[in-house]
Amino acid sequence: MNSILSDRVLNMEESATLAMAKKARELKSQGIDIISLSLGEPDFKTPQHIQDAAKAAIDEGKYFSYSPVAGYQDLREAIAKKLREENEITAAKAENIVVSTGAKHSIANVFMCLINEGDEVVIFSPYWVSYAEIIKLAGGVPILIEGTLENNFKATAAQLEAAVTPKTKAVIYSSPCNPTGSVFSKEELEAIAEVVKKHPSMMVIADEIYELINFVGRNYSIASFPGMFERTITVNGFSKGYAMTGWRVGYICAPLEIAKACEKIQGQFTSGGTGIAQRAALAGISGDQAPSKAMAEAYLRRRNLVLGLIQDIPGIKTHVPEGAFYFFPDVSAFFGKSAHGYDVKTADDLCLYLLAIANVSLVTGEAFGAPSCIRLSYAASDEELVEAMKRIKKALGELA
Repeated sequence: MNSILSDRVLNMEESATLAMAKKARELKSQGIDIISLSLGEPDFKTPQHIQDAAKAAIDEGKYFSYSPVAGYQDLREAIAKKLREENEITAAKAENIVVSTGAKHSIANVFMCLINEGDEVVIFSPYWVSYAEIIKLAGGVPILIEGTLENNFKATAAQLEAAVTPKTKAVIYSSPCNPTGSVFSKEELEAIAEVVKKHPSMMVIADEIYELINFVGRNYSIASFPGMFERTITVNGFSKGYAMTGWRVGYICAPLEIAKACEKIQGQFTSGGTGIAQRAALAGISGDQAPSKAMAEAYLRRRNLVLGLIQDIPGIKTHVPEGAFYFFPDVSAFFGKSAHGYDVKTADDLCLYLLAIANVSLVTGEAFGAPSCIRLSYAASDEELVEAMKRIKKALGELA
């Protein structure tokens, strides 16, 4: 019997990160002690001053009705101010900002506004799992350019230039990167910008959601470079740096034509985001930044902790992440091995093996465009990380 469902949804891949998290929750509900290192979710609580702002907004009683589609004006002004002062995107104004229900929603808006059937989008790979599926949903064709472990998983401007065709509509990257934690330097971004400027019809989508979790110093925004504001859509939000994943507040800064188009499409799909969450976001971006800095320092300490533990496992190869809260090690040395009735042929198999035998939830690199790798989130307590790595080392050591 033919399915009643559309080809659009039948052809779409399920989010691998959410699928693995679902499996972990199911096992936990059965009483199994699962350590989940699969989701990119801070384990910190939302800072207290942000919580207090949300409570005050509820008590004030002004934010229960529909919010403006593009977000409250004062929040948009605060975001633009932040981008001008901290990111040196000097042309940013409130009219360039569209607030959405998370950065994922922002990216979906952008591609629905930019892509016609058959347009190509170059993706710096490894890449966040949803980029390719959103592009395909919009009728586009993902074109991957792959960074290697030896180059900290960063594809180059030369690779971008080689991938551009007359059908290329946009290029997208994240920095700090999910899943690798790599950070593009100013020089690397300048080289990318020079390629883009050679192709007048091509836009850049710069995903900077992990901006505040950066271990190598300043995070550079490509939109701040000469001639790039009108060629760039900057995506950011509050989930990672402010531990506000469940509040669902993200935003873009884009040239006016694109910002208005995203507002238009958002008006048909969701309208404006939750008013209370926006008041909380305003407190986050304009208030005390010390909690965000403290979280970043904790992530750096955990990175160093996990790095030592990973390097103690024979067969795993890794680089040193420069931001975000992930390791993305190459585990291909374990392919072709077996234990406990499991034959490990792929990273998918290895993740299922580690879930069943080590009771640790990870995500296959296949979903991120790197089939030799797995993603490990260290957004967990020190105790959980030490125990998880102990279990992983033992389970991997039993493969033969």
